Amino acid sequence: MTTDLLRALPRLKRLIPAFRKVRVAVVGDLMLDRYVWGEAHRLSPEADVPIVDFISQSDRLGGAGNVAANLAELGARVEIFGCVGGKKFGGGKIGDDPAAADFRGCLRSAGISDRTVLTDPRRITTIKTRIIARQQIVRVDRERRDSLSPDLEEKLFRSLLGSLKALDAVLVSDYNKGLVTDALAERVLHACHKWKVPIFVKPNPSRFLAYRGASAIICNKKEAEVYVGRSLNDEKEIEEAGRALLAQFGSAAVVITLGKLGMRVFEESSPRHLNIPATSFEVTYARVGQRGVDRKSSGRQVFDVTGAGDTVLSVFSLAMAAGASLPESAYLANIAAGVVVGKLGTASVSPAELTAALDEIPT
Repeated sequence: MTTDLLRALPRLKRLIPAFRKVRVAVVGDLMLDRYVWGEAHRLSPEADVPIVDFISQSDRLGGAGNVAANLAELGARVEIFGCVGGKKFGGGKIGDDPAAADFRGCLRSAGISDRTVLTDPRRITTIKTRIIARQQIVRVDRERRDSLSPDLEEKLFRSLLGSLKALDAVLVSDYNKGLVTDALAERVLHACHKWKVPIFVKPNPSRFLAYRGASAIICNKKEAEVYVGRSLNDEKEIEEAGRALLAQFGSAAVVITLGKLGMRVFEESSPRHLNIPATSFEVTYARVGQRGVDRKSSGRQVFDVTGAGDTVLSVFSLAMAAGASLPESAYLANIAAGVVVGKLGTASVSPAELTAALDEIPT
């Protein structure tokens, strides 16, 4: 680890209890991540595919819901603003579709209120179903990407506006499922600037200019390549892309996550970027959502990066809101992502796990 990280360790450990004082809002596309567990010992006579004998099923928060779950797990007070699918009953009454009810149940289990989650009878709740028999066999997505109606979008924005004065940060998680439009993104950023609330964004490549002026942009290598219109094959190209994205988004910082290569952090006020190597763990699918491996082991590697970007967005933003510097926030987010990729599926990191990971860093 770098000398700068070693110097920051005592302060990073002191920051974790401070997360409980931070109040944040998450705006974005809500999804239900569903896991169907089974065993496969034979192939289908109909096609060369495995037959999976069903054992169990479990649901987890996905998309912006996973961002909120990460924040809540670390002790932050979280409000979530989004929309789930619905249906109409007799007498014109509108209610949730079955997946929306399951999503709200997951929110409550995570200690997050669902009062600011709207229902749209024109949409269905996004479900990503992963069928797993020792390994992931297939993923089935059910979704609609229609935009919210103008009335629902206005209701969502007004709801966020009512909370804004009391917030320490706003996080936008845009998965391009229809909730975040250019117009909504611009209104949210304008409101955050007006009330001096930091806003941290995981944008979608379909929106190049909607997030100008964000406090920080967090994207992965593939997304960065789309933004700059070329492949990023070496450090020089990554650095050029980071500087270009700073100018493109007009943001104070850009974080590019690179999987096994860690992350690179670019700051408008600094001529040099921060190179942070990855930390990771090797586990099996039997431990989805659970702690990964014996932390005394060596030879760690990334096994499942599902939701790692959500963790980086969550921890980076939460640390910044709690008073950490940009480099400190990036170090902490990187360490948290290293814990989460040691679990299977969408997962979060607890204060105890984050503290333990910091304690493991050799000094």
